Amino acid sequence: LLVEIKKTAKTGNQAAARVLARELVRVRGQIEKLHKSKAQIRGISTHAQVAQANVTVAGAMRSAGTVMGNVNKQMDVASAARMAADFQRESAKMDHVQDMVGGALDDALDSSDTEEEADDITNQILDEIGIDTSAQLSSVPAKRLPAAAAAQGETSRAQAAWQEEEEDDLQRRFAALHSR
Repeated sequence: LLVEIKKTAKTGNQAAARVLARELVRVRGQIEKLHKSKAQIRGISTHAQVAQANVTVAGAMRSAGTVMGNVNKQMDVASAARMAADFQRESAKMDHVQDMVGGALDDALDSSDTEEEADDITNQILDEIGIDTSAQLSSVPAKRLPAAAAAQGETSRAQAAWQEEEEDDLQRRFAALHSR
């Protein structure tokens, strides 16, 4: 249309060029209106999708609420609490047993060679950074104090008694399961 306006203006027909220019302005306005309408239609489409998603979420929440209500009706809260408490107690016992077994295995598998090698590496690193451990350790007593040795003996006896109780308890449970 712009090309036609230029041709018409070159021929000297100003009135026709003016009419074509008005037509060009109207066409540009219509194009702008079409773009605005297109954007509004996209916005409406987006709103419709959001509304559909909200309907879907509401339906899912209604279903979840129904399922949760049914579960609450069927679930015995006291029984679940007992099971959780039993699990927690048994888990704590198992942790204690694992700690004791792990300590015993560490003691059995740890050799004096490993300790000596670890001490050598530690001393080498400390020497490299300028710390003299032998001078600092010379003031530390080499033997255990009698009170510390007695406390260690009491702890060992308490652990042995607790372990014996646990073994008896496990034997009773095993017997009860076996008799069913």
